[in-house]
This record gives sequence, C-alpha cells and structure tokens, in this order.
Amino acid sequence: MIGLFLGDTDFSEIIIKKIIQLKKKYFIIDFSKNNKFKKNPNSNRISIGKFGEIINLIKEKKSNKVLFAGKIAKPQFSTLRLDLKGIYYMPSVIKAAKSGDAAIIKAIIKILEREKIKVISSIFYNPELSLKARNYTKLKPTLKDMKSIKKGVIYFNKLNSLDHVQAIVVKDEKVLAIEDNKGTKKMLSKLKKKSEGILIKLPKKKQDLRMDLPTIGFNTLKDCKKYGLKGIVLKSKKNIFLDKDKCINFANKNNIFIKII
Repeated sequence: MIGLFLGDTDFSEIIIKKIIQLKKKYFIIDFSKNNKFKKNPNSNRISIGKFGEIINLIKEKKSNKVLFAGKIAKPQFSTLRLDLKGIYYMPSVIKAAKSGDAAIIKAIIKILEREKIKVISSIFYNPELSLKARNYTKLKPTLKDMKSIKKGVIYFNKLNSLDHVQAIVVKDEKVLAIEDNKGTKKMLSKLKKKSEGILIKLPKKKQDLRMDLPTIGFNTLKDCKKYGLKGIVLKSKKNIFLDKDKCINFANKNNIFIKII
C-alpha cells in the first residue's frame, strides 16, 4: 500500500494513472487547493495541521512508504485546526514556510521520518519521466549557447540550499531572468517577445531529490515559443519531463532545442 500526498498540477494525476496501471494499492491525502481528488474513492481530505490524523491513517492502511507529487501551496496557518501532533509539529512547518512552498514539503517529510514513515522519490513508479543526458531535438545548442549554459550552471552552483531558484534564463553569457517563488511561467512573462534566451532548470544544491524536481511540460514549451526562447536545459535524471513526445515534436517544429546535461 502506497500513500500519495498529492497537490495541484497534472503531475499528480500522472502518478495515480501509473500506479493504477501497475495494480498497486494506494490511498490519497489530498493537499490540493480545491479538493481536486474528491471523486476518487481512495482520497482523504485532511488538513495539513492534523498530523495525528495523517499519521494514524498511514499506519491504519499499513503503508510502508509514501510519496509527494504536485504543488502543495502554503496554507492559511491562522485558519488551520490542529490536533495534538499538529500543535507539536506546526511551529517547524510555519518556520519552513518562510523559505517557500518546497520547504513546507521538506518539513513534512522530516516529521514523517521522525514517525518512522518512509518517503520515496516522486518518480519511483514513473522513472520514464526523468530524461538522461543528450540532445532530444533536431536543433542543437551552438558553441555560443554552450558558453551561456555553462555560465548558468556556475550561477546555480553558487546558490545556497535555502534559495528557492530552480530556473533562470541566460543569453550571451548573462543571466536575463531569475525565477522567484511565483514560478517559471511568471519569470518568462517578464521577457521580451523575442528574447532568444535559454531556459535552464536545475535542482538546488543539497535539494531533497525525492520531491520538487525541476519540471517542464507542454505549457513550458508554448511559453518558450511565445517569448522567443532558443532552448531548454535540464539536469540528467534530476528532472521531470511531462508529455515528452508532444514537447519534442513541438520543439522541432518551432526550432527550440531541448538539452539534458
């Protein structure tokens, strides 16, 4: 029995579909904003503040592992109803929330591990979603592009573990845009229509690779076209690539390269 902590985005639905295909028994703890999984008979809507209830459910289901998938947004802490374990653990979650949504999940993982509950990678059942190093499109980055990419990698290596940045745009060996806690789409919207930049999405240093991996999908490709980007760069086996075939076909038609380094 696998426990699924699910938030928003299509990724969570892909996880469920694969687990059903594999005929795995599962249950859901729905952390989505609008009770996204309410029609699923295996879904449970539990407040993030009721850690006692969450932990009891996991043990009641005799689950030996859980995973996180989808965006879990910061709750309104002032409105949360807490049980006893929620009162005990909530201060650490509130403190983590100051560093962004991903830090909230990290805090919850630490709580679960303290309760002897194993947390596995979000792509444990979907390893095909993470691509290996190579160029996936007809168009390849030029030598000039590779110098800009190298500059971007250096930038990521200088970030500390608390920075929320997972994406930047580079051009001519300069950083054009930096992702903040509003996400990649918002960052790209600030670019000029023909930016000719390169989108780089890499995991943070010391990132917990079981969750919050840099993710792209078809909407990312459409945004790249809209703002005139030349290509996308991800880290080998440390990414989530949704709708791979659809994205590669779109990239080939629109002269966008996809490079996994």
